[in-house]
Amino acid sequence: MAVRRNINYTNKDFKDYRSQLINYSQTYFPNTYTDFTETSPGMMFIEQAAYVGDVLSFYLDNQVQENFLQYARQSSNLYDLSYMYGYKPKVTGLSSVELSFYQLVPSKISSSIDPGGNTNNLYIPDFDYALYIEANTTCKTDNSISFTIEDPIDFTISSSSDTTDISIAQVSNNEPTYYLLKKKRNALSGAVKSQTFSFDEPEEFPTVVLEDTNVAGILDCIDSQGNQWFEVDYLGQEQIFTNLKNTNVNDPNNYVDSDNAPYLLQTKQVQNRFATRFLAPNQLQIQFGSGNPSDTTEDVIPNPFNVGLGLPFERDKLTTAYSPTNFIFTNTYGIAPSFTSLSIRYLKGGGVSSNVAANRITKINTDTVRFQSQTLNSTVAQTIFNSIQVNNESAASGGSNGDSTEELRQNSISQMSSQLRNVTADDYLVRALSMPAKYGIISKAITQKPKANDPNTTLDLYVLSQDLNGNLTYASDALKSNLRTYINQYRMIGDTINIKDAFIINICINYEIITLPDFNNSNVLTACNVALQNIFNINSFQINQPILLRDISTTLDGIQGVQTVTNISISNKAGTQSGYSKYGYDVTGALQNGTIFPSIDPMIFEVKYPNTDIVGRVVSLGQGGGSTTNGGGRNY
Repeated sequence: MAVRRNINYTNKDFKDYRSQLINYSQTYFPNTYTDFTETSPGMMFIEQAAYVGDVLSFYLDNQVQENFLQYARQSSNLYDLSYMYGYKPKVTGLSSVELSFYQLVPSKISSSIDPGGNTNNLYIPDFDYALYIEANTTCKTDNSISFTIEDPIDFTISSSSDTTDISIAQVSNNEPTYYLLKKKRNALSGAVKSQTFSFDEPEEFPTVVLEDTNVAGILDCIDSQGNQWFEVDYLGQEQIFTNLKNTNVNDPNNYVDSDNAPYLLQTKQVQNRFATRFLAPNQLQIQFGSGNPSDTTEDVIPNPFNVGLGLPFERDKLTTAYSPTNFIFTNTYGIAPSFTSLSIRYLKGGGVSSNVAANRITKINTDTVRFQSQTLNSTVAQTIFNSIQVNNESAASGGSNGDSTEELRQNSISQMSSQLRNVTADDYLVRALSMPAKYGIISKAITQKPKANDPNTTLDLYVLSQDLNGNLTYASDALKSNLRTYINQYRMIGDTINIKDAFIINICINYEIITLPDFNNSNVLTACNVALQNIFNINSFQINQPILLRDISTTLDGIQGVQTVTNISISNKAGTQSGYSKYGYDVTGALQNGTIFPSIDPMIFEVKYPNTDIVGRVVSLGQGGGSTTNGGGRNY
């Protein structure tokens, strides 16, 4: 009868293996081998077996450990796990800086006829000489540290999100001869480099690796036929964001909103796409799709509207059974390049050394600077072209040497928790406020559950924008369209989002104070007005935020020279003819216990013209406590 062996599986190091092997031999082979001295041949074999077991146990534990993000130490495994969590590691940290671009333009005379029939001549900038700076233009410091702007610069455009500052640069005979134009752009550290790859016969999911390390990202990818290839987060992603300049030609309906939304946000379905991932040591791998462009039987997405159209290039019937199981057999994962060459431009740089000081970035690559008009005086045009300048008024910051091991872990975990999707109401709020400014700026936003009479809506998103003067305004149709397109990419499949306007309620503030002796009343009132302007600064005021009269009183009491506040009155200012919102509000009825509450429908209080709508008055003792105006007043 076979003896049942008692084996202990909890011992995993050399000492335990050695001890267990000796014990095993003494237990089950007591008469076979009895010499367990240190110098015996038998102990040599026992220790060799313990050594092998210890090494194997170590590597087994290590491999198991490398499968978990919290414990992995090898960079290649950390990269792989990060991608599984949906996070793309940063191998180099780019510094960012705001660059100021300058150019001169000549003046010209603009004539107009007044109601009396008189001709008035006005000097204005000649924007025919305004320059256009292409996207990905490189600027440098004296020691050749490069910075690249992502967005183009068009000096002819001025909007709330892309302001062109204009000032007089030169005067002759009391008349301006040249104007100075100024625009600002955010730039990232890095130099533009390129590499070309050739492809012959098509193959599934081909990959290439850039020769440079510390690549910050891909700028563009163009094949030898002039077709653009687009970067996606993963090859199954078929749609990307594209922007189109908001012009009358591109969109006649929304062109009137070009100041509010200079670019139109659109989604585009792309077959020519690629995904990137970093390999150790910090090299960037580029992977393309599996589709064969010569195979006309493949569709990006089976479309029933393509059936029965009678067109020679469309199908008259579906002969293939499309199902999720044969999903991969279509070119849904994108086209594989074949019989072409791809020129890939990318950004290389960053690091701690890119955190340059202020006023260091002074050189611009003029190869990407051009005039938009072709009918210009050559001499003047050359003068204007030579006038282009760039400077960083503040220091660059944010440059680092990429993700550390611990940063890689934490960033991956954080990415996993968000997954770039909108789940909660706060997710939609953050997404709306983080839409790129070139598509229009959402200044204020709030989310609410829909009313009971709208069961088909998941969430109501109330938004407001700002005009060129920084005053609140209602979001234009173009801006709402851009926002709808933007959040739709992150929307849960069952969510229905309504984008609505919040109400703007303009108000006026009147107050009365008693000043201390030996203080100038005018100076005290000025200080009080400034303090109230700060309280009601629209940048810090939010939708549905109530007005606390006691906070106003406390602020005024704290102004040097104020003895006491005798009266505060809040009133509504409405009427488009006067430049205010058309919506009125019963401030008196909304006042409860010293607090003016907003309405049930989302709204925001705004002091639109603080220089005239904040009015203070100094009264003497026994004179305070006057009557309020238009309700809402409170005596203190």
